[in-house]
Amino acid sequence: MKTIFRIAQTELRLFFYSPIAWLILIIFAFQAGMAFCDTFSYQLQNKALGRGQIPFQTVILLLGDSGSFFKVLNNLYLYIPLLTMALMSREYSSGSIKLLYSSPVSSIQIIFGKFLSMMIYSLILVGILFLFVGFTAWNVPSFDMSLALSGLLGIYLVICSYAAIGLFMSCLTSYQVVAAVATLGALAFLNYVGRIGQEVPFIRDITYWLSISGRSDELINGLISSEDVFYFLIVIGLFLMLSIMVILSGKRKLSKSMAFTRYTGVIVLAMLLGYVTSRPGLQCSYDASSIKLNSLNPVSQEIMEKMEGGLTITTYVNLLEGNFYRGAPSERNSDANRFKKFIRFKPKIQMNYVYYYADAGNEVLEDRFPDLNTQQRAWKMAVMEDLDIEMFLSPEQVAQQVDLSGEKYRFVRLLERESGEKTFLRIFDDSYIYPREGEISTAMKRLVTKAPKVVFLTGHGERDIQRAGDRDYYTFAIDPTFRHSLINQGFDVDSITLMGDRPIPMDIDVLVVADLQRPLSTDELARLEEYIAKGGNIVIGGEPGKSDLMNPLTASLGVSFLPGTLVQPTKAYDDNLLVCSFVEEGVNVVTPLRGLWQQKYGVTMPGAAALSYKNGHGFNVYPLLKTKDEGSWNELTTVNFTDEKAVLNPEIGEQEQSYPTMLALTRNVGDREQRIFVLGDVDCISNAELLMSRVGMKTSNFSLITGMFRWLSYGEFPIVLSNIPPVDTVLELSKDTVPYAKFAFTWGLPILFALGYFGVWFKRRRR
Repeated sequence: MKTIFRIAQTELRLFFYSPIAWLILIIFAFQAGMAFCDTFSYQLQNKALGRGQIPFQTVILLLGDSGSFFKVLNNLYLYIPLLTMALMSREYSSGSIKLLYSSPVSSIQIIFGKFLSMMIYSLILVGILFLFVGFTAWNVPSFDMSLALSGLLGIYLVICSYAAIGLFMSCLTSYQVVAAVATLGALAFLNYVGRIGQEVPFIRDITYWLSISGRSDELINGLISSEDVFYFLIVIGLFLMLSIMVILSGKRKLSKSMAFTRYTGVIVLAMLLGYVTSRPGLQCSYDASSIKLNSLNPVSQEIMEKMEGGLTITTYVNLLEGNFYRGAPSERNSDANRFKKFIRFKPKIQMNYVYYYADAGNEVLEDRFPDLNTQQRAWKMAVMEDLDIEMFLSPEQVAQQVDLSGEKYRFVRLLERESGEKTFLRIFDDSYIYPREGEISTAMKRLVTKAPKVVFLTGHGERDIQRAGDRDYYTFAIDPTFRHSLINQGFDVDSITLMGDRPIPMDIDVLVVADLQRPLSTDELARLEEYIAKGGNIVIGGEPGKSDLMNPLTASLGVSFLPGTLVQPTKAYDDNLLVCSFVEEGVNVVTPLRGLWQQKYGVTMPGAAALSYKNGHGFNVYPLLKTKDEGSWNELTTVNFTDEKAVLNPEIGEQEQSYPTMLALTRNVGDREQRIFVLGDVDCISNAELLMSRVGMKTSNFSLITGMFRWLSYGEFPIVLSNIPPVDTVLELSKDTVPYAKFAFTWGLPILFALGYFGVWFKRRRR
């Protein structure tokens, strides 16, 4: 061990006698300082502009995609080859290698001693970054130190891995420049090898594991995973062992077959260790962040704990659909990583991919290949993507496995438990596209919990969940591409008619009656009243001018739709466009909507009927939404609000006051609380209104929907992930301190290193 330390000490002296080591420290300190100063300057600029403080200051300033650590990481490959190029090349070119061969120093001691010198030098580089950590900790209360230290560990392991590779390349040649270029080439290969052979399963797994690109991302973001740590240790061990073997081959000649066998054996052993340590069942991890940013949410963990046995996630990828590339063979590993948190928690998750072709209504392909049928288009696409057409199932073959017609043959995953429960998990037409933890956990929960069933009444001109028209309910009910639709938030959705004499099934969790256009028959009304009497949850919504149709249904509740139309005149919009505010009394009962009330959000209602209610019908009634106290009244004469202005007329009974537009009703039926909503407007949850954006209105109509159905399902769906709020939310750095900090980090450190070099140079000249 003493010999190893002496060799390391000698190498460090040679490092710091050389201008290269000092120059790298100067450049590294300058670039790192610039990156860090740019980051905190941007945060201070946001603060000065009144944009508020961004949470997770530890992540924003140091970690994350735009943090200073990642900026530093991107430049490391430039520094290390310059340091390692002379480690052994110098020994070859000077002839001192012969002295080493004849000395009692072993090859292991030589390599380990030189590598130890690089480890110590790497600590100096990491020490520079630690100064940034200390500065941030001083200026950010509740700084997450363990998260920052995890990031430093990730960078240190990357530097050591680069150093081991550089040391090996230096063992192969006496030319230092060649060694540096070879190291750069090796690093480039390891960064891009993950893209090689991704179409072949066996090769895909090997090359993906070999890739060093992004290996440190999780470490820098605070997740210390055994897979990543072992990867770096295996890479370091592999190249150190190869370096030792090169030195040994110089001492005694081996046959080519023997040398090939030894080198191959070492590489295969490293691959085997890498394969074993990357198996989900053999992995362990530690989330270094104080609020567990990299772990499954406690709600998600609770869901996964209920899931006994194995789970298979099968991704169906259509060659003729626009999202094919998201699950293409070359992207399989990246795609599967989206479930990494869940796999870490439950290793018995199996990921499968099924490739097929079917007509998905892809207009691009229809325009490009108008004269080709589905099979011919598939063949063309396979040729263009350089894929074997034989790997794709025909529409008939995939139909034997699963019916994807309801999914319109889009990119979709089928989650299936060993016990047989199944559900779909989709991608969405929004900016994020992929399901996040909330949507994945929702799909998982459907496998362990009975999904609430929401049924919409039809047959009387009600709003239709199958149509995408402005008035209808397709978007929030069954749109598979909409992240927040009921079917993507855990509900089963269906329609029902009252034809025949069968009662309404009581397995329905929520019945929706939205905007009757024709009156209910006596029998139909009786069946609805029977459903309510038995304790069924229901949503009843009407429109202005429909009181004669709606009141027979709500009479048993003690609720009435008043004649007329509520108005709230403004200069910019039609008089009947309301912005209704939440009522504290109501949100204290319907707690999923309380957050909207606290944040002073409202709900837009383009034409609403006022509601009146009486107690004494067995229900507790709570107003949930209301119009303004001033400037609002129930208009009884005006009908055309586009061309006419409403005028308050007290003589005919119009009064300026607040009116309820939404009520929540509860009562106990047996051991269960019955829950009912009555809305004076059903346009507020229509397709058109959910997609509408109006200037100057702080409203959130869709949050109204999610809150409603969460209350009606007794909190089961949509699930709400309970996140721990961040504590490092404030950057306490005065404006006067900024210039000094910028100078210290950008110029001060480089100047100190430059003075250090000149001090060593002057000392050597005096000798």
